[in-house]
Amino acid sequence: MTHRALHDVTVRDQWIPMPDGTRLHARIWAPAIDRPVPVLLEYLPYRLDDWTAPRDSERHPWYAARGYASVRVDIRGTGSSDGLFVDEYSAEELDDGIAIIEWLAAQPWSTGAVGAFGISWGGFNALQLAGRAPAALKAIVTVCSTDDRYDNDVHYIGGAVLGIDMAAWGGTMFAFNSRPPRPEIVGAGWVEQWRDRLEHGRPMTPVWLSHQERDDYWRHGSVCEDYGSIQAAVLAVGGWADPYRDAVLRLVENLDAPVKGIIGPWSHQYPDRGLAPGPGIGFLQETLRWWDRWLLDDANGVEDEPALRAWINDSEPPATYYAERTGRWVAAEAWPSAVTETHVVPLADTIGGERGPVVVRSPQSTGLDAGRFFPFGNATDLPPDQRAEDGRSVCFDVPVEEPFDVLGSVAVTLALTSDVPHAHVIVRLCDVAPDGSSTLVTRGVLNLDKRRGRKRADALEPGVEESVAVPLVSTGHRFPPGHRLRIAVSSAYWPWVWPHPVEATLTLAPQRSSVSVPVWTRSTDDGVVFEPAEHAEPLAIRRLPAPAALPQRSVSHDVETGEWVLDVDPGYGGGRAYPDGLLFTEDSRETYRIVDGDPLSASAESRWAIGLEKSDWRAWLETTSRVTADADTFRIINTVRAWARDGGPDAEVVLVADRRFDDVVPRTSA
Repeated sequence: MTHRALHDVTVRDQWIPMPDGTRLHARIWAPAIDRPVPVLLEYLPYRLDDWTAPRDSERHPWYAARGYASVRVDIRGTGSSDGLFVDEYSAEELDDGIAIIEWLAAQPWSTGAVGAFGISWGGFNALQLAGRAPAALKAIVTVCSTDDRYDNDVHYIGGAVLGIDMAAWGGTMFAFNSRPPRPEIVGAGWVEQWRDRLEHGRPMTPVWLSHQERDDYWRHGSVCEDYGSIQAAVLAVGGWADPYRDAVLRLVENLDAPVKGIIGPWSHQYPDRGLAPGPGIGFLQETLRWWDRWLLDDANGVEDEPALRAWINDSEPPATYYAERTGRWVAAEAWPSAVTETHVVPLADTIGGERGPVVVRSPQSTGLDAGRFFPFGNATDLPPDQRAEDGRSVCFDVPVEEPFDVLGSVAVTLALTSDVPHAHVIVRLCDVAPDGSSTLVTRGVLNLDKRRGRKRADALEPGVEESVAVPLVSTGHRFPPGHRLRIAVSSAYWPWVWPHPVEATLTLAPQRSSVSVPVWTRSTDDGVVFEPAEHAEPLAIRRLPAPAALPQRSVSHDVETGEWVLDVDPGYGGGRAYPDGLLFTEDSRETYRIVDGDPLSASAESRWAIGLEKSDWRAWLETTSRVTADADTFRIINTVRAWARDGGPDAEVVLVADRRFDDVVPRTSA
């Protein structure tokens, strides 16, 4: 990157008015120069005053020093913004987003050219706002996001209820949305504003479970419904350890607007933050070139670069944490790429498939070694050795005689028969070393009720064979000689997949089943080079000790009752002390239970305790969220209790809210 002069940076808070009079809280980092500049927007519900402040401090000032006004806005009803939060990616959220973009473009310090960026939620709504095509939005950078809210988000996977995050993320957002506005921002009425939020707020899990097929609720905000609606230039970034990586490939393949994709080894994190697994890249420098091209019309040639730059992981022993993955970068001039060849292997030609029809009836505890749905770089996030999971599955092995690289989506076609009308099938792709250790490479899930499309539910006819396609989430992985490529098939995968009410027995016909493997055929160095990671000086945060020394992740089994318990600390950041004197504490646990042989025993619970405190005020809250099911319905129970102290340590403590929500949702196809 060419050297550019750095500017001093100013920081100010700003109320941005919405058409209905609601004010949204924004923070603006701007270069100290006397001329209009382009504007960058990050738009989130996660509280710019505290929760995202550490990462905000790394990137917004960095952009401002290089000539951009960088703006962070809290969504209506979150942080210190006015109004009430309704739902994720609601019409209100997107309408506000358009109004924000128009307001930013109209400011005298703005050139009128706006870019939007974000990771996860901010990446989602950047894509969705681009789908609304406001004239001022020239480019976006979307990281760890999706174009399909139904089949590639935290609610459903392959048409099956994603038990691990349908419950846990719903519980997390219930706790997050129950946090108060900051008194320093909204003033003396903060307790009443908080009470109003809590009186009008509702948990979102019952809403999500009320839409078990891909209906209009999920089509809203899913840009895959109309890729042609996006006119802004799109830089899409993902990681092989993140569940949203397929969206990068779909966007590169389907957008008519200028688009580039980058997929590294990363988890659900910005790739410049030094979080596992690395190696990181100079992500901010990459995005700056993107902004310069599309917001400043700088002819820097980014549009001439490869359509996709992707990392291919080397084969390594299984581990729940890799500080860095070994591997290499490759470049595809287009996607799909002519460099990729599809190799089809009939399962009858594999070790395990030659014995003829095989029966799959997995224990309900299959899946406890699946790892976290959203890896964040914590010590226990990634899947451990899969040998135990393989033992609960039916496995088909392909010996590797010559090394080869997989890049893209593996697809498995299964000819199967079920003994019941409703069933799941789960397929894992593993790399099995000569010592027998099994490393999970990728996986796919199919609720067989959705085999003919996600928008409908079609029961199976017991005893009748059907051919079903199970796409696996895309991957980049090298298989070395002497290893085995393993296809492991199971009928259960708890807690990722919420089980159907009755256990299924599946019978597979290997002679009519196959696996299609996309093999990257170019072995030469593609010359992909990134600058080292850099960012602005991060906020000086002091971490507070954890309240209890519990394991990050533990699995226990009651041999007498057959119950399995998975207990998890989601590790979102814990307690921290801020330079302004704020003490922010959070303590959370997720607990998943199931009894082998009894799919109706499944339960998922999320518990949160959050506190915010300064010398002259304090707020704290506790939430619980629990999901269970019988044969016909889901039951979701949420509770919230919140207290406030408006004044010093001797001020009165008041109960702000004590609410319980008890929702019952019919099971339609889940």
